Amino acid sequence: MGLHRKTFDTDARGPLHGLRIIDMSRLVAGNMLTLQLGDFGADVIKIEPPEGDSLRNFKTDGLDIWWKTYSRNKRSIALNLRHQASIDLIKQLVASADALIESFRPGTLEVMGLGPDVLLAINPRLIITRISGWGQTGPYSHKPGFGTLVEGYSGFAAINGFEDREPVLPPMFLGDMTTGLYGASATMMALWHVKAHQGTGQVLDLALFEPMLSILGPQAANFKFTGKLKARTGSRSSTTAPRNVYRTQEGKWMALSSASNSVARRLMETIGHGDMLSDPRYATNDARLAHIEEVDRVVGEFIGSHTLEENLAIFESAGVTVGPVYNAQQVLEDAFVAERESLIEVDDADLGPLPMHNILPRWSATPGQLRRPAPAIGEHGEEIAREVLGEDGVAHLKACGAMLVPAEPAATEPAPQ
Repeated sequence: MGLHRKTFDTDARGPLHGLRIIDMSRLVAGNMLTLQLGDFGADVIKIEPPEGDSLRNFKTDGLDIWWKTYSRNKRSIALNLRHQASIDLIKQLVASADALIESFRPGTLEVMGLGPDVLLAINPRLIITRISGWGQTGPYSHKPGFGTLVEGYSGFAAINGFEDREPVLPPMFLGDMTTGLYGASATMMALWHVKAHQGTGQVLDLALFEPMLSILGPQAANFKFTGKLKARTGSRSSTTAPRNVYRTQEGKWMALSSASNSVARRLMETIGHGDMLSDPRYATNDARLAHIEEVDRVVGEFIGSHTLEENLAIFESAGVTVGPVYNAQQVLEDAFVAERESLIEVDDADLGPLPMHNILPRWSATPGQLRRPAPAIGEHGEEIAREVLGEDGVAHLKACGAMLVPAEPAATEPAPQ
């Protein structure tokens, strides 16, 4: 079964239709933030430098897949931010905007002449979400901060991996993605305050470091009250047992979790070791955690003597929570993913059918919409500038070199028949 093919509808309206978001961010966190808003109908105006957002440099075998996935439902204008005419245009856009998102090093907006005091004087209802590595204040605020640094500094890497090996950073942009999701939620909460409570605009200070802290659980409190540091446990859990990935007979892998005693009981009975639950060493979750090597051994032996399909059938019929460990190819080929439309395909002018994650979460009455593909650099520049400056303003921006105007694609001769 193939993925469901979806088309872009520029006339579609989502629940955030009418909101205008100025996106001056770069790379992952800001683009993840504005993706959420754009997917549900906000007019996201992406302000890029003439060379484009740095996210465009994230290539997969030379392909622009990152940009195409995380910049759908946005419009692009390319501006030289060292040119006063560009700064003046941004001020004009801010006057009609609801929120501005930026991820420069703290102080950069102020140097541009676009500090919060200036922007809020232009538009007192504006929400300004400022993303940085370490926040707008504090002794580290001046430091550059990428997700990799906060994934290490927050304590995540220290608990990730195996006890006898080095700490492991995540193999994806965990800190940035988490910050983007926090940022979308925070921006919408601030916009609701403006709308529902006649609130004023304000600045949201969003440091990459702090969302990472928040998702790691109460580690600081755990250490304070126990004096113990969480050890690296691989795929095991420090709170429930057993929980791990196990190798099947044919060399595939499956994940298993027994987050409650009832599931653990069904598991041990299913593998023929129900008697272990009457042994004080295995009768409770804490006891199983203390003797996890023996528990994992008997579970692993059973799983290793059956194929993946056999294991799934056995455990699912017994009410034990298990699932396969998939790679990207297997996810792409899974019937559930296709039927649920968790992944969809869109027609891309450069790549043809392009898989990407669907808009989420799913709304029953006013769902998000695919309105436009990710833009080329400056693709909508004239359109955006015309909305606030008129034709004369567009001509001035082009003439003085403040705005990049994309070249027209070269005409191609029809292929010989």
